[in-house]
Amino acid sequence: MFDTVLIANRGEIALRIQRAAKHLGLKTVAVFSEADKTLPHVTLADEAICIGPAAAQASYLNPNEILMAAKLTGAQAIHPGYGFLAENADFAESIEKNGLTFIGPTSSAIRCMGDKVRAKQAMLKAGVPCVPGSEGELPDAAAEIIGIGAQVGYPLIVKAAGGGGGKGMRVVTTEADLVEAVALTKQEAQRSFNNAAVYMERFLQHPRHVEIQVLADNYGNAIWLGARDCSLQRRHQKVLEESPAPKIHERAIAAIGERCVEACRQIGYRGAGTFEFLYEDGAFFFIEMNTRVQVEHPVTEMVTGVDIVAEQIRIAMGVPLSIEQKDVVFAGHAIECRINAENSWNFIPSPGTVTAWLPPGGPGIRVDSHLFSGYTVPPNYDSLVAKLIAYGKDREQAISRMRQALDEMVIDGIETNIGLHKEVLALGDVVDGGFNIHFLEKWLGSRAKRGGQQ
Repeated sequence: MFDTVLIANRGEIALRIQRAAKHLGLKTVAVFSEADKTLPHVTLADEAICIGPAAAQASYLNPNEILMAAKLTGAQAIHPGYGFLAENADFAESIEKNGLTFIGPTSSAIRCMGDKVRAKQAMLKAGVPCVPGSEGELPDAAAEIIGIGAQVGYPLIVKAAGGGGGKGMRVVTTEADLVEAVALTKQEAQRSFNNAAVYMERFLQHPRHVEIQVLADNYGNAIWLGARDCSLQRRHQKVLEESPAPKIHERAIAAIGERCVEACRQIGYRGAGTFEFLYEDGAFFFIEMNTRVQVEHPVTEMVTGVDIVAEQIRIAMGVPLSIEQKDVVFAGHAIECRINAENSWNFIPSPGTVTAWLPPGGPGIRVDSHLFSGYTVPPNYDSLVAKLIAYGKDREQAISRMRQALDEMVIDGIETNIGLHKEVLALGDVVDGGFNIHFLEKWLGSRAKRGGQQ
C-alpha cells in the first residue's frame, strides 16, 4: 500500500495519471524539467520538484534524479506513464531495489517482453499465434542466415530484438539482399538499443494493426478489454485509433483476447498491458507487447467504462481487479485523433506559444490535453499536445461527432495536424473501415504528388 504517487512524466498523460490518483484519494508528486514548470499537473500536484533542464536526457530520462525526488518528497510509488522510462527494465528494477513501488509490471516481465525474441518464444508457449519466422536470434554466418531466410520465405522483414518506434527494421525481397540487410540492421540495433540481436519474420503484405488491452493483478486474475485498430499510421507512428476494431467478428476478438489473458498468467504479468498483432486474411499474428499504459487507452475506456489508469494504480497497491471478465460490457464505438503540434502537410514540428485554446464539447466528446492559452509548447519533446476522443452508439455516429469536434477545436499560435485529421476522416476507405497499415502512407504519397495547401 502507498499514499503518495510520483508521476515520472509530463503533458497530458501526467495530468491523466494525477486525476486517477486523486480520485483514489492519493497524494501526487510532480517532477518537471525547467521547460515544464507551468504544466497543469505541476501546479495541481501536492508537491512538485524540478529534476533538471529541458533536455529529456538530463531530466525525464534521468533515473537517478527521479529516484532522488521520490526520496526527498516521501513518495512511495512511481508511475512512469508512457514513453521516457516506462518500459525501461533497469529503471523498474532500481525502484524495486529502493523499496518503492513501480506502477507497472515487474522488471523481469518488462525485460522479457522488451526483447522481441524472448517475447515471441513466451507467446508461442502460451499458444498466442505469431508471425512465421526465425526461432531466435539470427546467427552471424551468412550461409545460416540464407538458410533461415529460405525457410521463412520472401518477402521477409529483419527486426531488432530490442527495437521499437519503427526503428531497426528492414524489408528484404530477395535472397541476394538478405545478408547485407541483416548486417545493417544489427548495426542500427546496436546504435539505437545497445543490443545488436536481430531476428526475421515473414513480411505480411496487407495487414491491419490490431491490439488487445489487458489488465492483470497479483492474484492470477486477468481480463481483456476488447480490440483497438491502430492501422492508420505514418512512419510506424499511430495517427488515429479506434475501438472496437471494425470488420472483425467479436468471436474472433474474444478468442485472441483469451489467449492474451492466458499469456499474462503464464508469464506472471501484472498491471496494464497491450498485445499488438498484425491481422491479415482472418488471422492474428503477435508482434510485440507494450508493458505500459498506451496513448490510445481512452478509446477502450469509452467503450468499456473501465478506468484503466485507476485499475493500474490499484493493482500496484496490491488490490485485486475490481471487475471480472463477465462484468466487461462493450458498448458503442470510440475514435481518437492524436493532435500534434506540427504542419499538416510536411509534418515539421511547430513549437511556440498557444494564443488561443478552445476545446470542443458536446455528447460523447473527451479531450485529454495539458494545453492552455499562453502555454509555450517546447521543442524538446514529442509533438503530441492533445488527444481528441469521440464516442457514439456506433461507428457512424462516432465519426460524425469527431468531424464536428475537429471543426470546433481551436488551437492558435502554433500549427497542428487538425487539418490532416479532417482530410483523413473524409476518405471513403476510412469511413468504410477498409484500410491496412500501408493505407495512410500511400495516400499521403499520392496527396504530395497532387500538391495542395502547404
